[in-house]
Parts: sequence; structure tokens; C-alpha cells
Amino acid sequence: MLKELGPGLRLTLVMTVLTGLLYPGLITGICQLILPAQANGSLVSVNGKAVGSSLIGQTFTKPEYFHSRPSSAGSGYDAGASSGSNLGPTSAKLINGTTSKDDKGVESVAFDGISVRIVHYCLDNGIAYESSVPLDKFKNDKGDIDDVKLVNAFNDAKTPLVFKAKSPIPADAVTASSSGLDPHISKANAEIQLARVAQVRGVTPDQVSRLVESNTERPDLGFLGEPRVNVLMLNVALDAQFPKK
Repeated sequence: MLKELGPGLRLTLVMTVLTGLLYPGLITGICQLILPAQANGSLVSVNGKAVGSSLIGQTFTKPEYFHSRPSSAGSGYDAGASSGSNLGPTSAKLINGTTSKDDKGVESVAFDGISVRIVHYCLDNGIAYESSVPLDKFKNDKGDIDDVKLVNAFNDAKTPLVFKAKSPIPADAVTASSSGLDPHISKANAEIQLARVAQVRGVTPDQVSRLVESNTERPDLGFLGEPRVNVLMLNVALDAQFPKK
């Protein structure tokens, strides 16, 4: 029996060393030599401090920055919970959002929904809209839109809130990617946001437009995919060229 087990044990040991140690070590060494930035996560640094990765999106909410597309990964851009919403196009939850209450009865937004995202996108970027109910009705004591009130209004069984933007909104502005980690937005999305960014930073829209153009990535190999803008890289370039006054 030992005579029969011997070759198998020796082969297992050899293959473990080859495929578990030598091969990974060789590939890691080659990658560190040829593509060190990519091998270390494509990290982006500003003044010697890592501010993110060009491969994974992150949330930007301040008006002086371009905003990322929504994320369904964990609490948002959680690389350990890469996921989409898995909701179909006719899902009421996807369209109108949902709320939930904690053990103390405090209600909060469980899922914001596309309709709520459209409202915020219009308000953030000065897009004209039509609303069946004045949005002032959904503001809190601070004058900000209360998303809980908004979600409940969209889900009202008797007289649901009807809200419509008067101009087209890019799909990536109000929908999450299948991975939830997409670091890019469409060029159309960036072009709508640039007026807000320019105003807050005290520069002209043309100046920001040129920066968007220089940070637009073309289709891979010239024909795969669409032109896209990496939000982190664009915002880093913004801070470097047009710091907020």
C-alpha cells in the first residue's frame, strides 16, 4: 500500500511547489516588473496619499465634483459585495424605491429607486421638470428633499407623485451597473454636470468642458464600448487645475 501511495504523494508535493509557489511567484514578479501600477490595484495618489483606484468607483456628492453613477454594491462601491440590484425593468421597487422601519419605528429609505434619482439629478443639475405636486411639500426643516417622503409619494396607491424631466437624462445617471463598481460615467452624463461644477468652482463651462474632453476614454481598440469618463480621474484633474475658491 505504501508503495502505491508513494508516487501519488511525491506528485502532489511536486505539483504543489510548481503551481502553488513557483508559478504564482513567477507571474507576480513579471507583473511587478512590467505592470507595477496595475499589479498593485491601479491606485491613484495625490500628494503621496492614495485617494482611490481607477478601477473601482466611489461616491461623490459635493456640488464641486462630478457625481458617479449609482451603486448597488453593499452600501455603495463595496468591492467585497460587487452586485447589481437584480431588479427587472417593471419592478415597482426599482422604479419607485422602498422604505423600512427600524425597531424604534424610525422610517428610512431602503432603496431609493430610479424616480427619486431622477428628482435629485434634475435639482442638482438645473434640469427643467414637471411635477404633479410641488417639491417643497417633500422638504425637511433644513430645506432639503426628504427622500422618505418622496419614496412614499411615488408609491402612493391613490394619487402617486408624477415627476418628469423635460430633457433626456442619460441612463447611467440614474441606474447602477451590473457590478456596482463602475468607475465611469458616460460623456453625456458628464456634459450635463459640467455647468454645475463650473459655477461652483468659479470657472467657465468651456474650461471644464475641455477638461472633460481630455479625460474622456475612447472605445477600446477604437470600436469596443462607448466613450466614457473616469469620475475619480476627472475630479482629481479638477482639483489640480481648478481648485475651489
